[in-house]
Amino acid sequence: MFNHNFLTYTGKIILQILGEILYFPIWWYSVGLMRAGGAVFRFWRAQEISLGFSVWVKNIFVPMYGQRDIASRAISFFMRLIQIIVRGFILIIWLAVALLALAFWMALPILLFLGLAAQIATY
Repeated sequence: MFNHNFLTYTGKIILQILGEILYFPIWWYSVGLMRAGGAVFRFWRAQEISLGFSVWVKNIFVPMYGQRDIASRAISFFMRLIQIIVRGFILIIWLAVALLALAFWMALPILLFLGLAAQIATY
């Protein structure tokens, strides 16, 4: 007798699909959340590198253009301080955007389930 026929494969496929459907929320809020969090961190780090925030902070007391007199040091300090404040504010905005995207990503399955339940309830 055949061990591999339509009915055995159909049963295996249905069990596989049901297992994946039941495993989906576990994956979404464990492995998927870690991957999404890593992507958010990499995005924020890329924005920090793009803005050069750490370079501005590191060089706040270094005089610009190598001029060592008091006026040049004061001008350099205040210019860098303004740059650090503005770039820090932009970096905080990028962080808020990334965290909102992560929060939306976490809420997406719940929102989809509620939308599906609302559609089923109307029929």
